[in-house]
Amino acid sequence: MASKEATVYIVDQGASTGECHNGRVESDLDYGMRYIWDKIAETMMANRVTAGVGVIGLRTDETENELAETDAEAYSNICVQKPLGPMEMAHLRDLQKRIKTSSTDHGDAISAIVVAIQLIEKFTTLKSGKPGKYARKIVLLTDGQGTIEDDDIEPIVERINELGIGLVVVGVDFDDAEFGFIEDDKSALKAKNEKLLKKLTEKCSKGVFGTAAEAIADLSVPRVKPYRPYSTYKGKLSLGDFRSYPETAMLIDVERFFRIKVAKPVSASSFVTRSSATDGAASGQSSHTLRGDTEMTDAPSSVGDLVPVRSATTYKVDDPAAPGGKKDVEREELAKGYEYGRTAVHISESDENITKLETFSSFEIVGFIPNDKYQKFLNLGESRITIAQKTNEKAAMALSSFIHALHELDSYAVARIVTKDGKDPQMLLLAPSIEPDMEALIDVPLPFAEDVRVYRFPPLDRVITTSGAILTKHRNLPSDELVHAMSDYVDSMDLSEFGRDEDDLPTEYMPIEDTYSPIVHRINQAIRRRAVQPDEAIPPPPEILTRYSAPPPELVSEAAPKLEKLVAAASVKKVPPKVKGKRGRREVIKPLSGLDIESLLGREKRRKLSPTNAIPEFKQMLETASDVAVLHDAASQMAGIIHELIKTSLGDQWYAQALENLSVLRDQMIEFEEPDTYNAIIRDLKAKLLRDELGAGRRELWFQIVRDRKLGLIDSETAEASTVKQEEAADFYSMKLEPAE
Repeated sequence: MASKEATVYIVDQGASTGECHNGRVESDLDYGMRYIWDKIAETMMANRVTAGVGVIGLRTDETENELAETDAEAYSNICVQKPLGPMEMAHLRDLQKRIKTSSTDHGDAISAIVVAIQLIEKFTTLKSGKPGKYARKIVLLTDGQGTIEDDDIEPIVERINELGIGLVVVGVDFDDAEFGFIEDDKSALKAKNEKLLKKLTEKCSKGVFGTAAEAIADLSVPRVKPYRPYSTYKGKLSLGDFRSYPETAMLIDVERFFRIKVAKPVSASSFVTRSSATDGAASGQSSHTLRGDTEMTDAPSSVGDLVPVRSATTYKVDDPAAPGGKKDVEREELAKGYEYGRTAVHISESDENITKLETFSSFEIVGFIPNDKYQKFLNLGESRITIAQKTNEKAAMALSSFIHALHELDSYAVARIVTKDGKDPQMLLLAPSIEPDMEALIDVPLPFAEDVRVYRFPPLDRVITTSGAILTKHRNLPSDELVHAMSDYVDSMDLSEFGRDEDDLPTEYMPIEDTYSPIVHRINQAIRRRAVQPDEAIPPPPEILTRYSAPPPELVSEAAPKLEKLVAAASVKKVPPKVKGKRGRREVIKPLSGLDIESLLGREKRRKLSPTNAIPEFKQMLETASDVAVLHDAASQMAGIIHELIKTSLGDQWYAQALENLSVLRDQMIEFEEPDTYNAIIRDLKAKLLRDELGAGRRELWFQIVRDRKLGLIDSETAEASTVKQEEAADFYSMKLEPAE
C-alpha cells in the first residue's frame, strides 16, 4: 500500500504580492505560484486517493478557519481555500479563481501555520484517537512583507516536531548565498521576517528554508518515480537434481526482483466530452453499453466533463443468402484455428492444453561459463536481481557462498526459470554482484536458437573478388592514414572522464542517475502544464532533458582539429544542395534537341479546370504556367471546385474528393514556393465552414477530416517563403474563427 500523505500549502495573498520585483513582468504571487501549481499538479498526476492536499490563503480579504471562532483577532485574514483531501480538477479550477492578490496586508504567517497544523492533525487522526501513518508537510509561500508575531513560537515548534510535520518555507526574493541570490534594498520588515522564518525552520526537525528562485529552478529537474519492490519469483534456487538426488542437491530460498525495467510514458485514454455524448443520445444514439460491447480498458470511469469511450465488436462471415452478402456471427460461435500453410487447423478448447508445455515453478542452475567466453550481445532484455529471502540467515549464508565462488572463479551461471506453474521457461545468465551492503545475483534473459538473427555481411578489412582473390588494398577499403585519423578522432571524443566534480577533477560525464528519459518527463511536464494553464503554450523542454542529445560543445571544439584531419584523409566533399524550383515557376527540363514537346504534341495551355478531372488538369496547368498570375488562377479555380464539392455533398459523399483536391493543392503550392496563396485559400475555407456558408452541418469536415489530415497552414518550417510561424499553424486547427483582416 502506498504511504499516505497530508500536505497543506499556505499561500500569502497580501496586497504586496501583487507587485513586480527584480525585473520580472509577473507579480510576486504569480511567480511563487509556479512552484505551488507544479507541486499540486504532480500530486494530481500520481492519482492517489491517499495523497491529501489542502490550501490556506494568508492575508486574504476574508477570514474562514475554525480557530478564528475562538480567537478572531489572532486568526483573522486567514482563509482555508481548500480543506485537506484528495485533489481533483474541479478543486484546481476553483483554486485558480480564489488565489488572487487581496487588498489587505493583515494576517500572521505563524497563525496560518497553526491553522495548517490543526488541519493536518484533524485529517490524520484515526477514529481510535491515535495518529495515522502519514507523511505530513506544510509549505509556506510568502514575500515576507506582512507582520509576523514571534510570541509563543516554541510550543508551535514542539507541536510540529511531535507530529513529525515537515515545514518548508519558500520566500519570494529571500536571500540564499549558496544558490547565489541576494536581494538589494531589502526592507527592514522583510529582513526581520526572513530571519524569523529561517530561525523557525532551523528549530524544526524537518525544516527547509529556501528562496523561490531555487525552488522554481528545481522544477525543471525531473522527479524519478520511486518504485516499491515487486517480487517476480519467490522460491528455491537449486543446483543439482534435487528430485532424484535430494541429499546432494543445493537448495537456497531466494526472491527475485526487477533491477532494470523500461519506464514507459503515460498513455492517452479515450474520452468524449459529456456534452457530445448527450447530443449523441438526443439524436438517437444510445450512450449505454450494448450487449457484446467492450469498455475501453485504457479509459477510467467518468471524470468531470469526460465520458469514457466504449467500443463494440461485431463478427461477420460471407453469406450470399444474407442481406448485403454478410451474416453476423456471435462470439460464442467462433473457434480458434492455427495457420498451416494456406489452411487453418482447428484445435478445440478441450484439446488446447496440447499446445502448451507443462511446466512447474522452478529456478534451476544448469551450468557455468567463464566471463570472457560470454558474448555481451546475447543479453535479451531487462535485468532482475536475486537475493536471499529476508530473515532467512541460512539462505543468506548459502547464497553468499555461491556468489563469492562465482566472483573468485570469474564465472557466470546459466539457469532455467519458470516463474509460475504453466508459464513458459526462460534461460538466464546469472552474474555475481558484491556491494558493501548487499550481495546478489544479477540476471539477464538469454535467447533461444529461434531468437538469434544471423546475417552475412561483407568483411570491412578486405575485398573478395568474384574469382576468390582477397584484396587488402582497394578503393572501398580505408587506407592506413584514414584508419589512424579515425582512431585519433574517436579518442578525442572520449566522454568517459569529460565531466568535472566539485573539486574540478575529471569524472564521469554522463552518470545514469543524471540521465533522464526525455519522452517520459517531457510528456509529464506537458500534462502538468496543460492541466494548470490550459490556454497557455507549453514551454520548450528544459535543458536537463536535452543536455545529452548532442556532444558537449567544449569537446566538439577540442576535437575539431582531429575531425579536419579525418575529413582530409577520407576525401569528404560537400554535396551541393538540391536545387529547388524557382518561385512561382518550376524549372522545366529542356530536351537536348531544343524542340518544344508541348507544341509538337499539339497540347493547348489549359485555361479552365473541370470538376470531374480537376487534379490532372490542375497539375498540367501548373506545368505550362508562364507566370505567377496563371498559377494563382489555377489555385483559385481549384479552391472553387473544393467549395462546390462541399456545398453539393449529400452528407459526406464528396468529402473524400474535396480532401484529395485540397491535399494536391497544398503539395503543389509548397513545390512552387507559393505558401501564401494556399494559406489564404485554407483560411477562407475554414471561415466558410465555421459560418455554414457551404451548407449547414459542414463543420465536422474541418474537425474530423481537415485537422486529422494536417492540411492546415503552411508554416515557415515547411516552406521557407511562408511567414506563418509553427505556433500560429498549430493554433489554426482549433474551431475558433480568426478575426477578419
